[in-house]
Amino acid sequence: METTTAKTGPHFGDRTFQWLTLLMALSVFALIVLIGYELAHGSGITLRRFGWHFLVSSDWDPVNEQFGAVPFIFGTLVSSAIALLIAVPISIATAVYLTELAPLWLRQPLTMFIELLAAVPSVILGLWGIFVMVPWLRGHLFPWLQSAFGFLQFFKGPIYGVCMLSAGIILAIMIVPIITSISREILRSVPGLQREAAYALGATRWEVTRIAVLSYAKKGLFGAVILGLGRALGETMAVLMVSGNGMRVSWSLFAPVSTLATGIAGQFTEATEDTYISALFELGLVLLGVTVLVNALAQLLLKTFAGPGVKPQQ
Repeated sequence: METTTAKTGPHFGDRTFQWLTLLMALSVFALIVLIGYELAHGSGITLRRFGWHFLVSSDWDPVNEQFGAVPFIFGTLVSSAIALLIAVPISIATAVYLTELAPLWLRQPLTMFIELLAAVPSVILGLWGIFVMVPWLRGHLFPWLQSAFGFLQFFKGPIYGVCMLSAGIILAIMIVPIITSISREILRSVPGLQREAAYALGATRWEVTRIAVLSYAKKGLFGAVILGLGRALGETMAVLMVSGNGMRVSWSLFAPVSTLATGIAGQFTEATEDTYISALFELGLVLLGVTVLVNALAQLLLKTFAGPGVKPQQ
């Protein structure tokens, strides 16, 4: 009897552990499905009334109950793209410096400051942005950009300070510590033999970093960028304070803009009609869909362009 218990006991524990971990994994999927269901249920009025027209219309007129998500989708994608253009080079370069070049006495203080920046609440960054960053941009950087590149459509129009470019810059500040921290851990996980082999072949420090480190870790670095993009797509308070809350599509970076998240946060307290509330729920549904779609495209690109010799980073 004792022998039977000894044989079945560990197997029972293994099966219990397997089912518990499976349950935890499925709970994440169930949570996403539940969120999607609640958003779809709340946006039922506009889904029936506007259908797919909601996704291709630029009209946002609560008085006449005409709603379209194009200005918000446009603002979300463009501001996030600006944030990535600014943040990715800074983050990757910082991670490379901390991992490969920085002296030991400097690495820990710099890492600590980066982590502290990641811990700053978004509303604090928004207050700093509206009272410090925006006035400086309006008085110095934006006029210079307009004088130097005013022949481009992106830098035409009046300068308000609160605009799409300001939103992109504040988003970049918010995602730099995230991408930097993850990229640093990924670069640290590159085996030392990779570097030693490159040095043995006569490579310079830059060649070692480019060939042995960055090439090996590019799949993980791409994942770090996607995590930063996920933060940028859904950020609300800081962007709401510096974006200007514009409701139209404009190719000028100096024009006010709204994102899907700021559109919901800025107007939910004003929504009194059922159709208006339903339209805001549908904006949330669109935001969820955009997030899922962007991550799916990122995974597709990762599988398409990642070399066969690149190993996934754990």
